[in-house]
Amino acid sequence: MTATTPRTTVTEREARRVAEAAREQDWRKPSFAKELFLGRFRLDLIHPHPLPDEESVRRGEEFLAKLRAFCETEIDSARIEREARIPDAVVAGLKELGALGMKIDTKYGGLGLSQLYYNKALALVGSVSPAVGALLSAHQSIGVPQPLKLFGTQEQKDTFLPRCARTDISAFLLTEPDVGSDPARLATTAVPDGDDYVLDGVKLWTTNGVAADLLVVMARVPKSEGHKGGITAFVVEATAQGVTVENRNAFMGLRGIENGVTRFHRVRVPASGRIGPEGAGLKIALTTLNTGRLSLPAMCAGAGKWCLKIAREWSAEREQWGKPVALHEAVGSKISFIAATTFALEAVVDLSSQMADEDRNDIRIEAALAKLYGSEMAWTMADELVQIRGGRGYETAESLRARGERPVPAEQMLRDLRINRIFEGSTEIMHLLIAREAVDAHLSVAGDLIDPDKPLSAKAKAGANAGVFYARWLPKLVAGPGQLPTAYGEFKHGIDLSGHLRYVERTARKLARSTFYAMSRWQGRMETKQGFLGRIVDIGAELFAMSAACVRAERLWREGEHGREAYQLADAFCRQARIRVDELFGRLWSNTDDLDRKVVRGVLAGAYTWLEEGVLDPSGEGPWIADATPGPATRENARRPFGS
Repeated sequence: MTATTPRTTVTEREARRVAEAAREQDWRKPSFAKELFLGRFRLDLIHPHPLPDEESVRRGEEFLAKLRAFCETEIDSARIEREARIPDAVVAGLKELGALGMKIDTKYGGLGLSQLYYNKALALVGSVSPAVGALLSAHQSIGVPQPLKLFGTQEQKDTFLPRCARTDISAFLLTEPDVGSDPARLATTAVPDGDDYVLDGVKLWTTNGVAADLLVVMARVPKSEGHKGGITAFVVEATAQGVTVENRNAFMGLRGIENGVTRFHRVRVPASGRIGPEGAGLKIALTTLNTGRLSLPAMCAGAGKWCLKIAREWSAEREQWGKPVALHEAVGSKISFIAATTFALEAVVDLSSQMADEDRNDIRIEAALAKLYGSEMAWTMADELVQIRGGRGYETAESLRARGERPVPAEQMLRDLRINRIFEGSTEIMHLLIAREAVDAHLSVAGDLIDPDKPLSAKAKAGANAGVFYARWLPKLVAGPGQLPTAYGEFKHGIDLSGHLRYVERTARKLARSTFYAMSRWQGRMETKQGFLGRIVDIGAELFAMSAACVRAERLWREGEHGREAYQLADAFCRQARIRVDELFGRLWSNTDDLDRKVVRGVLAGAYTWLEEGVLDPSGEGPWIADATPGPATRENARRPFGS
């Protein structure tokens, strides 16, 4: 019988406590998305569209030109797909360009690009090879550079950032074989020993981990005398004694990524390698992701641009029943969706990125919405492209090339994009994360009122506070500018976008009313209504995208650059989004959530196993979750740094 790791037992309440402690509790800056969920459409926070300064544009455009030339001549995406590896020469060239240090300050040898241009660079690289885009993103968005920028000591910055800017690849290690989005069960330990910590444990899905030189590792420090303990972040040298890459993982997409399983056995890490205080690891990870998450939707926007290009060229060339397939409504509607959604997704990414650069607003919800929305919509766009291409969309690029046709990797794009709905927070986890932030104001004033563990005195105090808050807040949800025919009139240049903004304002108030009603109805059980919360968040995502699309269209109109076309795309997107929003509202209260829960209980109880009869399971033998018992490595080290 195969041995398995004893599972760490953590109650649901304990898990929520750990996650809640890692949240940023305060809102010191305004947030457009937070206000939107509260029913307040603060257009002034995003309009006029914030603009980059001239120097950041100059440096950004200069680098993009060099990067474009490099991508055109040095990156062979077909080879990366075929060999499932990024060639050493490509990584060496990226290092020479300074691409490892795009987000690192110039005083440490980096390029010091803005978030806006960093994301533009990732979209460009990702359009050529999503695997190369993932390499650069994992290195800078969640690897060593970003946590050190935000939380590192000056000594750590001086030591590690110059290496990350030019020579060393970094990786971020949080997930474990039996721990995904529930960090309370983290099993990797870092036991204090003199001036060091001793790491033991196993990490899974370590993007860049197979080739990395430096690792950010999350481990649990036991509480002891002089040690607060808790989940803590460390910078670890990948060559340290006791660090072993036990496997290089292979996936349905992103075939070139260096993702593996890493084991730590009595790895000594000096206290100088600890990032921040003990117990701050999860907060560091979440804060890092506040802007780090924007890299993924940036590459999704790039994917949308490529899908649009291929759809346009192919559907104009391909004729059926006497005319190009684009002119058949069934295909044309798909092309319109791709074009409008690409415009909106780029608007979301650019707006969020520029707000991150200006640092005037808190964008934790905006970045999360961008990740959620970008990953879902990019997948849908790629799926529609495959459908437009028909059999050729399902055929590999190599097969198309072999029989003399243009090698369009549509099916590869679909495979490569699929992971975006899972990593850096799955869609389901993003729904819960954003929902928690969306109801933060309610929980701040009424949380104790619906907490079954709070005493009556706390409930009474919460009731009084809630009464004051809701007496001021609820009347404001009755009427607003969205009911005035002339509101937002500056968004009208032949094509009228003002009506869409009025819709956003009215719908934001409706969304807030729905959330309040649900909290009143379910109270403490609200957190279990994940289907409802997911739809609330999806509505907010659509409203945010509509707002960003309109603001971007107005900016382009004012700048005289494709203004009319931008207004057309924004109008089309908003009309499509409004249909989706109305459907989501209908599903808030008319759905099968309760019935689904009954069916699930029946499935788990084995009530429907008869339905599984008549097929064979081709799965092999083995445990569902691999053994991750701490101890020495039993496999040969599979680490292969680039250039070795």
